[in-house]
Amino acid sequence: MGKYQLDTKGKTAVTKYHEKHLPEKADKKQQLKEMREKFLKNKQKSDQ
Repeated sequence: MGKYQLDTKGKTAVTKYHEKHLPEKADKKQQLKEMREKFLKNKQKSDQ
């Protein structure tokens, strides 16, 4: 085994870690999309 090669236990630990931490970025994108939609709706209401 090289310095940075992982065995099967290490690989599963890494995948679990990434599964926990990746959705945060997706949530931020979803939140931005929702905020933009709300802003556009409010802007339409104020323009009328």
